[in-house]
Amino acid sequence: MEFERLEYLVVGAGLWGSVIAERIATVLEKPVRVIDRRSHVGGNCHSYRDPRTGIECHAYGTHIFHTAIPEVWDYIGNFTDFTTYRHKVLTEYKGHVYPMPISLATINNFYDINLKPWEVEAFIAKESGRTGNVSENPPSNLEEKAISLIGRPLYEAFIKGYTQKQWEKDPKELPPEIITRLPVRTNYNIDYFNDPWQGMPVKGYAAIFNRLLDDEKIEVSLGVDFKSIASKISKTCRIFYSGTLDELCDYKFGPLEWRSLRFEQSVEPHPDVQGTSVLNNADLETPWTRTHEFKHLHPERGPQGESSVVSKEFPDSFEIGKIPYYPIETQENKNLHKKYKDMVAETYPSMIVGGRLGDYKYFDMDRTIENALHAFEKFAKDLTR
Repeated sequence: MEFERLEYLVVGAGLWGSVIAERIATVLEKPVRVIDRRSHVGGNCHSYRDPRTGIECHAYGTHIFHTAIPEVWDYIGNFTDFTTYRHKVLTEYKGHVYPMPISLATINNFYDINLKPWEVEAFIAKESGRTGNVSENPPSNLEEKAISLIGRPLYEAFIKGYTQKQWEKDPKELPPEIITRLPVRTNYNIDYFNDPWQGMPVKGYAAIFNRLLDDEKIEVSLGVDFKSIASKISKTCRIFYSGTLDELCDYKFGPLEWRSLRFEQSVEPHPDVQGTSVLNNADLETPWTRTHEFKHLHPERGPQGESSVVSKEFPDSFEIGKIPYYPIETQENKNLHKKYKDMVAETYPSMIVGGRLGDYKYFDMDRTIENALHAFEKFAKDLTR
């Protein structure tokens, strides 16, 4: 299929793009080309079997599928079965390990007390200095929000250092909305997610993308950058784009702000290194934020050998050429993104933008699928008008 004759082009073989391509091929029954500049499909969800150990590894940090959206669960179930894995995260602070997110177990271990569930709210209110109606004086930054939720001691132990490393900013400079993604519990439930549907894909994430893209009407071209073929594409081609908009527009208004990551992976000569899949490192003195041990993601596969693959995750400043992971959603960046979105609409009138990079929003996997399904549904409906 030549680029000049394309009717449908999907830019990006991550979750958003792969769902879009699958819908075009299945629902519209049209041929579609998918391109990606990387050497693999799956974007940041990519997983692979480590050749040294046979352990299923996540190339870009641990990804746990979880959702409360029936539409998404029904859809993705067409392409994989899931295990019963329930994600649990531990946090190491000053040589001690605590459950994360903040729960009754975390509070009692940290303070060396024995609160009962009904005593937690009053205890946290006292610790946070919370009085009166909080809505009258809403927190203006992440630090104020976190302290209002859990009090200063817990904030300084588990949130402050981790956040500074993650965002390379003082928490006082970050919006309060960031911290609302972390639940605080008054019971001993230490599951990281509350969603009713969660687990690991039985055969790994790579298998999901192979199924999504396994249609003779879908052609995948890897190692292809959109800019290198843009001039060859017909003006009638419908483009679904899931990359960054500032790059697409040659940074005309300046770059959007992102946080990036880097990983240091090693094979350790122990059957179990840390006893859990993800261990957060809250101390500011420790340069990495998380340590992943992948064999714990698939306990149903048995011991998986006498060695283990671990990966340390380091927050990294973003610069052009690095992978963008987390948008820094300040109002200034949101305004800048809108300028780019308006410019794209003028420059590429047949282009539909979406996904985490295109929308400049941190989507979990289920929200990415939902975003793609709704984008396709709207497009398909418009075709019939």
